[in-house]
Amino acid sequence: MKLLEPGAELDGFTIEECIHSGGMAHIYHVRYTEGARDPGFPLAMKVPRMTAGDGAENIVSFEVEYQLMQVLSGTHVPRFVAAGDLENVPYLVMEYVHGRTLEHWLDAPERPGVDELAQLGAAVAMAVHSLHQQNTVHLDLKPANVLIRADGTAVLLDFGLSCNALYPDLLAEQLRKAVGSPAWIAPEQVVGVRGDPRSDIFAVGVMLYELATGELPFGSPKTDGGMRQRLWMDPPPPRKLRSDLPEWLQEVILRCLEPEAAKRYPSAAHLAFDLRHPEQVTVTERGRNIVGTGFRTHFKRWIKAAGMHYQPSPLPSHQIEEVPIVMVAVPHKDVSDATLYSLRQAVARSLGTRQGARLACVTVISPGQTSTSNDATSETSVQRKYIANLRQWAQPLDLPGQQTSYHVLESGDVAQALLNYAQGNEVSVIVMGAATHGLKTQRFVATVPIKVAMDAPCTVILVKQSLPFEMLTPQADTAKRDWIRDQHVPF
Repeated sequence: MKLLEPGAELDGFTIEECIHSGGMAHIYHVRYTEGARDPGFPLAMKVPRMTAGDGAENIVSFEVEYQLMQVLSGTHVPRFVAAGDLENVPYLVMEYVHGRTLEHWLDAPERPGVDELAQLGAAVAMAVHSLHQQNTVHLDLKPANVLIRADGTAVLLDFGLSCNALYPDLLAEQLRKAVGSPAWIAPEQVVGVRGDPRSDIFAVGVMLYELATGELPFGSPKTDGGMRQRLWMDPPPPRKLRSDLPEWLQEVILRCLEPEAAKRYPSAAHLAFDLRHPEQVTVTERGRNIVGTGFRTHFKRWIKAAGMHYQPSPLPSHQIEEVPIVMVAVPHKDVSDATLYSLRQAVARSLGTRQGARLACVTVISPGQTSTSNDATSETSVQRKYIANLRQWAQPLDLPGQQTSYHVLESGDVAQALLNYAQGNEVSVIVMGAATHGLKTQRFVATVPIKVAMDAPCTVILVKQSLPFEMLTPQADTAKRDWIRDQHVPF
C-alpha cells in the first residue's frame, strides 16, 4: 500500500506524518478527526505494506498483532485503540509512547557503563516477564522493538511475529518456516519451535551483548546454515572484547545465550533479579573465561544438536510458575526459636522440588542501626552481621538445586520495605511469621504481617510457630535446647 498523505482521513482518524517506513509496515502520527473523542494520549497508526513484492508474512503478522494487541495489557505494551479490517484498509491505531529505543544507546559514541547496562537490561527483562505472564512470547525482540521511557521502564513494540499460547499460532500454521530477525533469533526458533519464553531471554542476552561490546554475538547471518550455528556455538566472551566488564555481567549475558533453553534463566524475572543484585550473582567459569569455548566442546554440541528433538512449549505462565522467586522475611529480634524453625519448614514446602526456583532471604533493620561512624557498627559491618545470620538460618535447608540470596533492607516501615522488595523483584510467594498478638490487639493495631497480606502483589503464606512434636513435652527441655543449638538459629 502506498504512503498515506498528511491530512488524509481514514475511519475518523487524520494522518499527520509518517514517522517510520519499514520492510513490513508504515507508521504514522494520527489524531482523531475534529469532533471525535480524545483518548488523552498521542496516537500512532500502523499500516502493513501490501505491494506485489511484499511477502505473505506481512499480512499474517498484521493479523497476529491485531489479535494480540486487543488482549495484552499493562504498562509495558502500547494501549490499543482501533483497527481496520483487511477487506478495506488494514491498520492498527495504538498509543504512541514517548521514549528512546535501545538503538539510541547502540548509536552513542561510547558503550553504556555497567550500572546503566544493568538498569536497561533489568527494565527489558521486567517488560518481557509481564508479557510471559500473559501467555505471550514476543519472538522478535531487538533494539528497535524495545523503547525506554523517561522513567526508565521498558515498552515492547511490534507483536507481528509473537505467539500467544491461548490463540492459534497463525505464523506456524501458514508460513511453515522459522521467522524472526536473524541476529536475535533463538536456537529453538531456528528449527521451528515457537512459544518458549526462554527464546525471549536469548534475545535479551543478544541485546545486552551488543550494548556491552558494540558487536553482535553471532553476527548477521544471511543463510539458514549461518543461523543454525547458534545451536551449538558460544560467542566470544564479552570480556574478551571489553576488558572492563565485570565477571558477574559476563556470567549473566552468557547464561542468557546458552544454546539449550534449559540452561538459560528459567524466567525473565530471574534475569532481572540478577541484574538488580549483581553482588548475589554466582560467578562460574562461564563468567571468568576470556579465551572462549574450545573446538572439542563445540564439536560435541554439534553432534548433540544434530540428534536433538525439540518439544512443544508449555503455557508460558505455567512454565514461569514452576520457577518462582520465593521471599522469606526472617525477623532478627523478638522472635522465638519455634517461629524461625516454622519459617524454614514453610520455605522448604514452598520450594518443593522445583529446580530453578530462587529463594530470597530478607531481613529489615532500622536505619539507626547503621548510622554511627564507629567501625564496630559501621554500615558494612552491620550488613555483614545480618547477612551472616541469614546464611546461618538458611543453612539447614540444604538447597543444592535452587539459588539463594541474602538481603538486608533498611527502613523504619518494615511492612512497606517488604512490599517494595516483593513488587520490585517480581516475587511470587512471600513467607513470613504470623502475628503473635491477640485478636483484640489486632483489631486496633495493624501488624506487619496483616499489612503485607493486605497489600502484597503475590501470594502470602503466614506461618504459625511450631516445634517438632517431641519438643513439645515438658520432659524434652534438654533435648529442645540441644535441638535449637544444632539448628544454628541466629539470635
